[in-house]
Amino acid sequence: MISQNLIRLRKRAGLSQEALAEKIGVSRQTVAKWESGESAPDIQHADRLAELFNVNLDDLLHTSLTGDCVPPQGKFVFGTVTVGDKGQIVIPVKARRIFHIQPGDDLMLLGDINQGLALVRADFFLEVAQKLQEEKR
Repeated sequence: MISQNLIRLRKRAGLSQEALAEKIGVSRQTVAKWESGESAPDIQHADRLAELFNVNLDDLLHTSLTGDCVPPQGKFVFGTVTVGDKGQIVIPVKARRIFHIQPGDDLMLLGDINQGLALVRADFFLEVAQKLQEEKR
């Protein structure tokens, strides 16, 4: 997965293998080996690559997307969920871990007819709403 992600990210950034190699301090041949899957970057180089391309290290290493690239850092694709008979959904484990969602947490469901649905922590939403109300005064 990392080899394909590197190719996509490098091309999206408009960099040649040589230019990428210069930016992270390796040879062009090393980048070529990473992209061919012949070898993989060590953790320090992988971290530099993730920082350079503004992506999450985990996504750089493990996400295999059919789209143009891995998501930017802080953005996630968790996959699909199925809506149950009573409208319930199960939030994927990875999402619950990243966002520290525990059983019993209150989430606010927001909707926009053009943009879709979003879940936000209820306490965060209420805090923002309170600040906006205070600013009106």
